[in-house]
Amino acid sequence: MAGTGITLRELDARPVADLNGVGPARQKTLSAVGVASILDLLGFYPRRYLDRSREATVAELAPGVEGMVLVRIDRTSARRTRNGRSLVEVRCSDDTGRLRLTFFNQPWREKQLREGMQAVVFGKADEYRGALQMTSPVVDLVGDRTGRIVAVYPQSETAGLHSWDVDALVGEALRRTMKVRGLSDPVPAEVRERYRLADRSEAYRSIHRPEGMHEMLEARRRLVFDELLRIQVALVRRKVELERTSTGIVHAAAGGDGDPVAAFLDRLPFALTGAQRRVVDEIAADMARPAPMHRLLQGDVGSGKTVVAVAALLTAVRGGHQGALMAPTEVLAEQHHQGVAELLAGMTVDDPATLLGHRPLKVDLLTNRTTAAERRRIAAELVAGGVDVLIGTHALIQEGVEFGSLGAVVIDEQHRFGVEQRAALRDRNRDGTVPDVLVMTATPIPRTAAMTVYGDLDVSILDELPPGRTPIGTTWHVDEDDVWPVVRAEVAEGRQAYVVCPLIDESDALDVRSAEATFAELSDGALAGLRVGLLHGRVGRAEKEETMRLFRSGTLDVLVATTVIEVGVDVPNATVMVVLDAARFGIAQLHQLRGRVGRGAHASRCLLVGEAPTPDAEERLRALVRTTDGFELAEVDLDLRGEGTIMGERQKGRNDLRLASLRRDGEWVEAARTEALAIVGDGTGLADHPELADEVDLFLGADESDYLLKD
Repeated sequence: MAGTGITLRELDARPVADLNGVGPARQKTLSAVGVASILDLLGFYPRRYLDRSREATVAELAPGVEGMVLVRIDRTSARRTRNGRSLVEVRCSDDTGRLRLTFFNQPWREKQLREGMQAVVFGKADEYRGALQMTSPVVDLVGDRTGRIVAVYPQSETAGLHSWDVDALVGEALRRTMKVRGLSDPVPAEVRERYRLADRSEAYRSIHRPEGMHEMLEARRRLVFDELLRIQVALVRRKVELERTSTGIVHAAAGGDGDPVAAFLDRLPFALTGAQRRVVDEIAADMARPAPMHRLLQGDVGSGKTVVAVAALLTAVRGGHQGALMAPTEVLAEQHHQGVAELLAGMTVDDPATLLGHRPLKVDLLTNRTTAAERRRIAAELVAGGVDVLIGTHALIQEGVEFGSLGAVVIDEQHRFGVEQRAALRDRNRDGTVPDVLVMTATPIPRTAAMTVYGDLDVSILDELPPGRTPIGTTWHVDEDDVWPVVRAEVAEGRQAYVVCPLIDESDALDVRSAEATFAELSDGALAGLRVGLLHGRVGRAEKEETMRLFRSGTLDVLVATTVIEVGVDVPNATVMVVLDAARFGIAQLHQLRGRVGRGAHASRCLLVGEAPTPDAEERLRALVRTTDGFELAEVDLDLRGEGTIMGERQKGRNDLRLASLRRDGEWVEAARTEALAIVGDGTGLADHPELADEVDLFLGADESDYLLKD
């Protein structure tokens, strides 16, 4: 029960040096792996377990098959091979047979593997001169641990930390903690009963000293739930606090002849998808509430996020307020401005100050390349309310940019912005009101990950593509000579193509194509005679603008570029995307690049070029060939990369998930979210759960909580 045992806060306050045998040297060693307190030590979980009741023996190892065995070290020797490489040979055995281990270029193994030690070795067994051997296996030293289940801890050869060192310290920490009064448990008893969760003291004991594998799994369930609950409580608490303490803008409901949202939707040359209609309604309901909207819009490439965003901006304009759309790059901001201005051309807004009672709806663009004179005009009209929708880059939050009344903010590709930049746009109104915020991403992440990474936002998903979108066929080519005839054939049909490279100029460090070199080679070689342009981040503004204009107009046949064209560039006549050294890109980037084609009426192709140097790279490329579903690709990405990269900047410090996996523990993410909403969703905060509140602050910290709030 909470309050009767030792709290995690108390364990965090006890340095690991309080344990027997931890002097300055060992303290430094532990610090190198992030262990400074007793809490850190108990959270330094085993990386695997050796079940001695089911372990393989040397006699059971089969040549050509991977296996894991527990062996005694009998003899270790070291020598140099003819070509000067170091070779360490280790003779080891168990009660059933002998095994030889060989290590090339790992001379430190001679000191590490000493006679009489016990070690767990994992690798592929081979037959050599009639005897079994493993070459460079994974080795975990476990000392003389006895018992049916042996916990194997992460080891650091550089820090001089071995599994048995950690094991001994953990054993002492558990004895001293449990001997006194055990651990306090701030998770409400009814929640523990609902999910049949182990007691916290028992969970910490069993994750380190399980009597059997089932006991370890029960301990993991409990500790996974704790990790996820802390994050969800912090997110929900901040979301509730934001709504409770911020003064939002109650936007006028739909209706009337002058409703710009209805007029905009009516004049679209196509019908909205069911997903678009659903999300437009969700946003309208949010914006009619007094609390400020804080919503994430996830949509795959081509799902129609821009139309939804414009409807949100017009909802603000309908009530006499203004809308802002912030994009991460000038190319994307200009693309948005061109598209939105076309969508809203000819529309009017009510304005009693004019003779006719209305005026043309005004859409402006503000980036760092906006001239000083134009900037002064926009600033004057903006503060007077004469600009209805302002589109731009981070220039929107620079000093001197003041809105008359900012009612809605749309942030595109929000992961590309820093936290402070996002927060600054929310703080634009002089009267203290907070505009509604819609953040958009075309990089889908799985639902359970979204609930954890963006748990303080309401999430809308566009999971339906508009009819008429042409399918994009994707193929993988090891030899680039296969792709240039495809490009030439498409250009001959009047179409255009992109060629994307990972770097701007030549690099000795990476064997990857550069945009500059590729442009020169293709212009004089495989694509000679075609009109080829070059676009990358170092191209000057005027040249970049002119190159994009020429490509949009069809004056250029092929655009050689870096990932500067990853998002936002929309040229319906472009039907081929060639990605050189495709293995250098992540799944999300490749999916974004592929989305630059297939935007018109003609069938399109994406050609991934180059070898896959690793199994993961091969799986990435095969996934792109297999599917164009961004959400399915996000699941593959999560499997390949793990959640660390997806948690990214959101999870700083100790709260990076140590046991919980967003891949394996999706049901626990949902359970934690449900319980967090029940505990703090009513607006009372954590007044009835002071120890849980303290634990959330301990793991996430005040700074991290502010960080979550600012998103």
